[in-house]
Amino acid sequence: MNRQAGRRTILDRVARAGAGAAVALAGHAAINLRFLRRPPHPTGAGPRISVLLPARDETRRIADCLTALRIALDRYGPDAELLVLDDGSRDGTGAAARAALDGTANARVIDGAPLPAGWLGKPHACHQLAAAADPASEVLVFLDADVVLEPDALTRAVEQLRETGLDLVSPYPRQAAHTFAERLVQPLLQWSWATLLPLRIAERTGRRSMSAANGQFLLVRSSAYRTSGGHAAVRGAILDDIELLKSLKDSGFRGCVTDGTELASCRMYEGWRSVRDGYSKSLWAVTGSRPAAAGLCTALLVTYVLPPLGWARRPRDPLLAAGTLAAVGSRALVARRVRGPVWPDSASHPIAVGAFTALTARSWVGRRRQSLTWKGRGV
Repeated sequence: MNRQAGRRTILDRVARAGAGAAVALAGHAAINLRFLRRPPHPTGAGPRISVLLPARDETRRIADCLTALRIALDRYGPDAELLVLDDGSRDGTGAAARAALDGTANARVIDGAPLPAGWLGKPHACHQLAAAADPASEVLVFLDADVVLEPDALTRAVEQLRETGLDLVSPYPRQAAHTFAERLVQPLLQWSWATLLPLRIAERTGRRSMSAANGQFLLVRSSAYRTSGGHAAVRGAILDDIELLKSLKDSGFRGCVTDGTELASCRMYEGWRSVRDGYSKSLWAVTGSRPAAAGLCTALLVTYVLPPLGWARRPRDPLLAAGTLAAVGSRALVARRVRGPVWPDSASHPIAVGAFTALTARSWVGRRRQSLTWKGRGV
């Protein structure tokens, strides 16, 4: 056997191993989606809550967010307050928020303080909001300015926190994606935790590695938040939502991501440049270290890219065929469950994994060069 044939044989074996992993992970995704918590309907009045919304340079989005939020607050009742923090915006976000909330009871806009050394912008804004919240509030609801709530979102999300007995729930909003870049990459968010994280185990375990949360829409019991140190404990974290859950777990509390498809929608990024810059700022933190990033990307490429390539070369290999179909199928299962575009988007999953690998590499290069920024601030 010549050297080229030997390399081909090794690649075939690796591709078949990846195909087996893709089949197993597709099965895990199906089980996860079967038990993914849906938001219940409330059975009575909810506790006192504070809805906390940090906003920086969000003039284009904040009116839609606050219009929907006012309806959700009315549906919840008088035991809810709303605080919006203008985090040093340069585009008139504060004025736009005040205009949108004019005449709204139990709602106010506050100006954020200058960013102290050692803090990133989002944790500092959330920290100020929590400090300004009504001390009588039993639940803190953190919401991003690009999220649009359904009318019953607050009542159902708070009921889920009560019903589960968890200390934190993060109802994952439906991710709106319109351009090719958004539709290629954005679905990987929900696909990743639905496929790789055993959700029912994750919500009860204290293991930090089993933590998934989304700061777009996140509810936490105020007592647990303050006991664990709140956002002050994660002041330098680019992924403050996940790190906040890890901090809660360190203090003996529990929480996890849940299904927020029926409760909220969010268009996180708009177009390729926004997708590229948004993921570049944070993927280095997702992967933890360069060796871990290399290992994760290699595993994803072996599992979701090599099997389709191998199947194209060996179309009669049943395992490579099964692995390719499982890769596409897992993406389709998740997309259908969270009301995302299913076809033809799911067929692009191997390309999406390749794009994720490229974005991860770009993120680590930017981290090493200290060139990463977001909304005018270094990260």
